[in-house]
Amino acid sequence: MDIKAPDLGVDSAEVSEIMVEVGDVIAKDDNIILLESDKASVEVPSSAAGKVTKISVAVGDQVSEGMVLIELESEADAKDDTQSTDTENKTESGADKQNESQDNQQAEKQSDTNAAEENTSQPAKQASEQAGKATTHALPDLGVDEAQVSEIMVSVGDMVTADQSILLIESDKASVEVPAPEAGKVEKILVQAGDMVANGQDFIVIIGEGSDSASNNANESKADSSESQASKPAESTNKTESAEQSDKSQTTDEPKQAAKSTTDTSAANAKLTEAQVNEKMVDIYAGPAVRKLARQLGVDISQVTGSALNERILKEDLFAHVKDSLSKQKAAPASGNGVSSSLPSLPDMSNTEIWGETEVQDLSRLQKVSIPQLNYNTLLPQVTQFDLSDITETEKLRGELKGAMKAEGIGFTILAFVVKATAYALTQHPRFNSHLSDDNTQVVLRKSVNMGIAVATDDGLIVPVIKNVQDKGLKQIAIEIGELAVKARDKKLTTKELQGASFTISSQGNLGGTAFTPLVNWPQVGILGVSEASMQPRWNASKQTFEPRLMLPLSLSYDHRVINGADAAVFTRYIASLLADPRRILL
Repeated sequence: MDIKAPDLGVDSAEVSEIMVEVGDVIAKDDNIILLESDKASVEVPSSAAGKVTKISVAVGDQVSEGMVLIELESEADAKDDTQSTDTENKTESGADKQNESQDNQQAEKQSDTNAAEENTSQPAKQASEQAGKATTHALPDLGVDEAQVSEIMVSVGDMVTADQSILLIESDKASVEVPAPEAGKVEKILVQAGDMVANGQDFIVIIGEGSDSASNNANESKADSSESQASKPAESTNKTESAEQSDKSQTTDEPKQAAKSTTDTSAANAKLTEAQVNEKMVDIYAGPAVRKLARQLGVDISQVTGSALNERILKEDLFAHVKDSLSKQKAAPASGNGVSSSLPSLPDMSNTEIWGETEVQDLSRLQKVSIPQLNYNTLLPQVTQFDLSDITETEKLRGELKGAMKAEGIGFTILAFVVKATAYALTQHPRFNSHLSDDNTQVVLRKSVNMGIAVATDDGLIVPVIKNVQDKGLKQIAIEIGELAVKARDKKLTTKELQGASFTISSQGNLGGTAFTPLVNWPQVGILGVSEASMQPRWNASKQTFEPRLMLPLSLSYDHRVINGADAAVFTRYIASLLADPRRILL
């Protein structure tokens, strides 16, 4: 079958890139050739599926509408060849019938036996064709730009079920187990423990469930049926081509995977926006696929040297550019987190006469990945505002409702009131529910309140998020606080439950202490710390006497670039007044 050039919109165009090779098996609409004219670059798709038997053009050729580009051996052609062979066999069989009647009877019996075997093997063949194929799967949304692979829970050759945990990913926010996207056999693992990975990065190749059993059935059927010796070399050839195609696919995927993994790491701090990349592409000689890849990788394409005709940039040139950039970065002295580099090295503490006995303990994985995020706080001009809230009446209300809540299995703590009051205060003071733009010229105001709740676990602090708190009542907030706390301690939080916070509350509950300075979790501009409530004497002006009141300490830390001191004092006092009389929230 001939695949011809479609209407190009011009009289002729130059072949800039051939995207297939002889022997490749392609699907309909797969891109096969890149054509470029003085007006545009066009990727020509195949109009049919099949195996490439011939490429009729070369790079640099001028192509016009209707010119043959490649030749395909389609499934229909293969069936026609098979039917032609069967017709010839039947003709020869008919001649044999006329010459020898006895042999004819034996031939008919043999033919019936072969037909039965063929019918028996046909379902197995169909099952084999329909069995799952090797599929490369990408990581889901991790909720952060990048995270570290802490543990790989499966090995090549393992059989996995859908949603089985196969990878443990840790970021500065959480430790997340990545589930298997489908059931099947692990064909290849594309990442290693310690690698930094990003959203959408390929990480595993799985052969869909059922392919092994179908293959075994097909092999048994072939063994039972007496195949001719001539068909065996053909089968061997097909297997060889399939293996070569698989190797080629893996070889092609490896540089892409390496480029994506390394680029995500290198471009995390200085990734160009799509508009910036497009501005630099105006005078660049590259096809649309290469331009798209440059946008995805965040590569400054004007810095890439093209290796094709007329210095046209290929995908391989992008990968080579990324690899070269990373090699230079590794060669340069690494500062680690950008903060510790300004400190002197730790002194030699091996002299016990000076330092005494020491012991080295490893940080938990969650603590290690949290360090870069915590270092951001040293770059923020952070200030903390302290206040007290009289929650005596609120605690009485909580005591009245606690019994009914407990009967429903709901833990009803004062934290639910704090979350509700803070969410309402954020709607009235939206600047605290915002982010400072990268160029420090604008403030991005959030229209919904997504409240991060700090939860202490054995591995460290983790911050799950309650979405749209401004629309939820006290009961629903209490339910979600309990559910997220359990998930956090059991390491069952999903990425969506860890991302999108616009403000954070860190409550030390009944751990003690009168106040503390919580760290602003960049890019947020504020965080509210809550310490243990205590009974304190407060002056009652109307009764002209002191009386015991339950006072709750509040500590508001804020980014002074966005929030000034007066606004912080007003905001903290407003939260304190809401907690003193929660009926005001209903107004």
